Amino acid sequence: MTFTVIIPARLASTRLPDKPLADLGGKPMIVRVAERAAQSGAARVIVATDHRDIFAACEQHGVAVAMTRADHPSGTDRIAEVAMTLDLSPDAVVVNVQGDEPLIDPGLIAATAACIQDGVPMATAAHPLHELAEVFNPNVVKVVLGKDGRALFFSRAPIPWNRDGFSLSREALADAHRADYAPLRHIGLYAYSAQFLQIYPTLSASPLERIEALEQLRVLWHGYPIAVHLTSLIPEAGVDTPEDLERVRRHFQAPPDSPLVAAISAL
Repeated sequence: MTFTVIIPARLASTRLPDKPLADLGGKPMIVRVAERAAQSGAARVIVATDHRDIFAACEQHGVAVAMTRADHPSGTDRIAEVAMTLDLSPDAVVVNVQGDEPLIDPGLIAATAACIQDGVPMATAAHPLHELAEVFNPNVVKVVLGKDGRALFFSRAPIPWNRDGFSLSREALADAHRADYAPLRHIGLYAYSAQFLQIYPTLSASPLERIEALEQLRVLWHGYPIAVHLTSLIPEAGVDTPEDLERVRRHFQAPPDSPLVAAISAL
């Protein structure tokens, strides 16, 4: 199928200043994300930013980039502004790839995009949780699905909760997997129909969204379905902290037998 990837990128970051421009093997992070997204088969990949330094970095590396307003409350609003300029058909698919995911699986992007269909204007992804600590970690967002593979609810709490059998034990989590109600971790990757992407910023915030601090609950609150692509693969984590940055940098380091290392050693 044909789809467009738009990557929102802001320079401001409290935990990791100038994160989109962090060097990863000789290229800024935002460029690495765009290169990864391009491997998904997207018809085009565009970075949406409000900062001239990010704009210049993308241009320098041949990455399509668009300037946006600086007052958008969310990345979704930012990509909606860019999508509006692309003259897309109402049923065209737009994927929101976060700008701090330089190791995102290109196949996951394509699979999530493929979930958009008539009557389903938004899609995301999830994978089963196997670590007990993550089930009870409020920073790990969980999702429960209906039989049609659509989201019923997202929460920072451990859902679903087995009233009669769930306990704080690895055995209980293993039982949940065997019984096919394993907790699912929500992956922060979103696809939209172009038409719904313009509707989303007009939706009022919901009480559930405010309580959980999860924007996707706004969509369910207003009665729109969200399809969820299930993957058995645990995706590589994004970059939120200096420790994350060092982990990702190791991925982009040249291997010991590479021509680059050989040339440096010969100096």
